[in-house]
Parts: sequence; C-alpha cells; structure tokens
Amino acid sequence: MPPLSDRQIREMLPHLQRFALWLTRNPHSAEDLVQSCLAKALGRWGGYRGEESLRAWLFAILYRQFIDGERRRKRYQRILGFFSGEEPVSESAETLAIADDTLRQFARLPADARALLLMVSVEGMSYQEAATALDIPIGTVMSRLSRARKQLHHHLEGQPSVALRRLK
Repeated sequence: MPPLSDRQIREMLPHLQRFALWLTRNPHSAEDLVQSCLAKALGRWGGYRGEESLRAWLFAILYRQFIDGERRRKRYQRILGFFSGEEPVSESAETLAIADDTLRQFARLPADARALLLMVSVEGMSYQEAATALDIPIGTVMSRLSRARKQLHHHLEGQPSVALRRLK
C-alpha cells in the first residue's frame, strides 16, 4: 500500500475537522483531535487495508481518539473532584491550573498514600476492599488515608508538610 499522500490528506481534512468540531464543540480541541488522528493514521498506515474506505478508516481513528480523550478527561475530573471536594463545572484556565497543581502535589505523595487515595476516592473501594487488596489491616488503611489527605491538603495550602516518623 503506498503511503498516505498529501492530496488524500487535503481531501479528507475538511471532513475530519467538521466531524471533530461536532464531537468536541471546541475549535481548538477539534484541531488537536484531527492532528492526533492524522499522526496515528500515519503511524499505522501499514494496518490500513485498501478494501475499506479511507474516509471510514480515518473517521474510526478520530472517533476512538475522541473517546479515549473523554475517558482520560473524566478520570482527571474525578481525581480533581475528590481533591477539591467538588466537581469542576468548567475548564477555565484557573480550573486547569488548580487541577495541574493538585495532580503535581498528588504525585509528591508516597506511593502507598497515592495507592490508597486512588483506590478509595477514585475507584470507590471500601476501606475493607483496600485493606484486602494491599494486605494490611483496616485500621492501617484508615490512618494512612487520613495522613495522606492531610499531607495533600497541606501541600495544596502551601503549608509545609508535617514530617512523619515511622514507629516500630
């Protein structure tokens, strides 16, 4: 199969842009979606079978990219909603900056604290399920979760975190 030509891309571009705009309802997001679709199509050109319509193949790639992006966005909002205590209502620059800072601070937490926060707060596991998954007592789950939430809150408020000692 010959490589995807400039002519083919130019012919398909308005159709892809229109479809992406319809899906995203945002011109900038639509541009990004079309760009990622074409990048994926060029990278997977060897997987294109000539018997199927090029238009249908590109639309399928674009739609899958959109669905994957929506799933990522929803996971991101769930994480942000947990940390802020409410679901964000818009994707303003301020909301995105707060979300980025929250996720950056979340990444600074120890791995066991991140795991517990994700299991309980994002995935909706009960304390008992998290305790079973991590093979630790439920009391340990509750205390670690409490410390992780406090530590994250301190990071977000700009307060120095309290150094925790391990007692044996």
